[in-house]
Formats: sequence, C-alpha cells, structure tokens
Amino acid sequence: MKRVIVISTSLRHGSNSDMLADNFIEGAKFAGNDVEKISLVGKNIQFCKGCLACQKLGRCVINDDVNAIMEKVLKADVVCWATPIYYYEMSGQMKTLIDRMNAMYELDYQFRDIYLLTTAAEDEKQTPKRAETGLTGWIDCYPKSRLAGTLFCGGVNDAREIEGNPKLQAAFELGKSI
Repeated sequence: MKRVIVISTSLRHGSNSDMLADNFIEGAKFAGNDVEKISLVGKNIQFCKGCLACQKLGRCVINDDVNAIMEKVLKADVVCWATPIYYYEMSGQMKTLIDRMNAMYELDYQFRDIYLLTTAAEDEKQTPKRAETGLTGWIDCYPKSRLAGTLFCGGVNDAREIEGNPKLQAAFELGKSI
C-alpha cells in the first residue's frame, strides 16, 4: 500500500481536471492505496517572496496553507498533480504552489513517482508540454523521484463535455497502476 497525495489545482469544484483527479483517486483506492486529495479551492497560497529563509528553516515563513500541504507531500510515496491548461501552461495556482515548495529542497522526502493530469479546450498533442516541462523542473530538484505518468484530456470546455470521455477511464486505470 502506498500513500498517495492528489493535488487538484483548479479553483473550480467539479472542473474537468478535478474530475480526472477524482477518477485517478478511485483507481488508486481500488488498487489498495491510501489516498488523500488536496483541493486548492479556498486555500490561502501567497506568492514566494524569494527570501530563501525556507532553506534554513525547512518551512516557509509565510503563514498560509502551504506548509501544511508540504508536510503531506513530503510523507507521500506518490504525488499526482491535476491542472487545467491555461494558455498552454499549468494553472497559476499550481505554479505558485510549486514555487512555494522550495522549502522542501533540503528536506528528506518520501515520494518517488509523480503523475500529471491535464485538461484543456485545445486538443493538440503539444498542448500540455509546457506544463510537463514546468513540473519536471520541480521533479529535477528531487533526484529520487521521476515523472511516472501523464494524462492529457483535450477538447473539453466544460464539465458536460468530459462526462463519458474515455480519458476518465484512463485516469482510473492510471491510478490503478500505482
């Protein structure tokens, strides 16, 4: 059994990327894993100030929700990020959280496998590539980890278009494969 953290970065409950996250979670639970979903809806996540105090303290000096999220990520075996693609990039809130997780750089971490689930109105193969590149920049700071899988669901503009989409089953199967 693995400890899985799924971070849903959309700020809209029931969004397309949130639906992918939920299906990934169901698959991971089906496989017998302990899964926790962290939704960024309602979370207070401020911008990094670049003070680097986190490198000395092992936590951020900003008093918001990030330190609690980092504690969970550090103890997870698997981390899955789910994000909508805006202008061919990860959501701003995902990027802000990644920047703020700089405090983890010097800490011991348990995660090895990282997954990325993305959705976008565009359906071109290259649509999620910048988000993948941004995430792999974070992963590169944790040499014991790797990008273990990605799933892109393109051509969806609202929740009515993703319902029944085969990518939902693919997210379940990806979660089940952990």
